[in-house]
Amino acid sequence: MKIKPLGKRILAKKVEQEERKTSGGIVLPESAKSDKVVRAKVLELGTDEKFTVKKGNEIIVSSFAGTEIEVDDEKLLLVKESDVLAVIE
Repeated sequence: MKIKPLGKRILAKKVEQEERKTSGGIVLPESAKSDKVVRAKVLELGTDEKFTVKKGNEIIVSSFAGTEIEVDDEKLLLVKESDVLAVIE
């Protein structure tokens, strides 16, 4: 199934964070990681003509932003462009 966001919305897929270690080599558990932001890859842009992000960009959004949807057994995130906090270069 193909999803086309409307307006200034972005369809993205959450990117799994790699395992984090302290400088001493201790692996941090999931519970120690920040839940404040989500890293995601832009899959599709909405119908609006002007976007500051592009398909394929990795972005950071607040963990409370957008709506999580499931398409073909895959969890995706539908967010407004104004909810994008940063683009990862």
